[in-house]
Amino acid sequence: MVSATLDTSQGVIDIKGVSKNFPHPDGSEVKALSQVELTVSGGEFVSLIGPSGCGKSTLLRLIAGLDKATTGTLELDGQTIDGPSAERGLAFQNPYLFPWLNIYNNVAFGLRARRVYKRLKSMVGQYLELVGLGKFGQVYPHHLSGGMAQRASLARALINEPRVLLLDEPLGALDAFTRMNMQDEILRIRSEKRITMIMVTHDVDEAIYLSDRVIIMTPGPGKVEKILAVPLTRPRARNTPDFLSLRSRILEILNFAGRLDEPAYQI
Repeated sequence: MVSATLDTSQGVIDIKGVSKNFPHPDGSEVKALSQVELTVSGGEFVSLIGPSGCGKSTLLRLIAGLDKATTGTLELDGQTIDGPSAERGLAFQNPYLFPWLNIYNNVAFGLRARRVYKRLKSMVGQYLELVGLGKFGQVYPHHLSGGMAQRASLARALINEPRVLLLDEPLGALDAFTRMNMQDEILRIRSEKRITMIMVTHDVDEAIYLSDRVIIMTPGPGKVEKILAVPLTRPRARNTPDFLSLRSRILEILNFAGRLDEPAYQI
């Protein structure tokens, strides 16, 4: 068993009035995000969805501390986010495994970077088991399938035991069958760890299948258009009337995102 389940009072993300501008070559500024307001509860699974260019990945990078907001604040458990931290793990669409290291050493990399490997090295095997790669520690990345590489990427992000796991379209490059299997794996890990998860995705069905809430963003400059709760019991079937009804609702909002005058709301 990996370490004790995280307290769900931890991992609370508060985003307050966040805007993000980027410089344009002509000297002007491009506004990627505008006055984003959002609170994510501890242990919650939230998906960010919206058209390309709406600032989903930008917002995730701000939460990760890889970039800084132009205005507004981001907090984790009441503490201002002012840079990268092991408390916020990040997994990308591309696993970005080090090709010269085997899977064991890829997963152990974070422990070594924090200089705690000698004390915590037993965790490497535990997290490989957690993601179903217990027998693949000595294998190199080029021998892994896409799904297995993503499992390794998740283990590497989780081994630091972050309060929040940020997922930037981590399953986008996988085939449909592998993608569905990996969705179930993410839910299993989330159930075991009770860690806050925030995922960027373009896949409406994926957002509904995984999330407690779906955050729909407007075209750039991105802001929260709607926040929809997903009141479906788990495990979820993708062909039930309630699932399909929610899917239609999200697609309807996405089609008109940014053209509605009503404020964001939660159902």
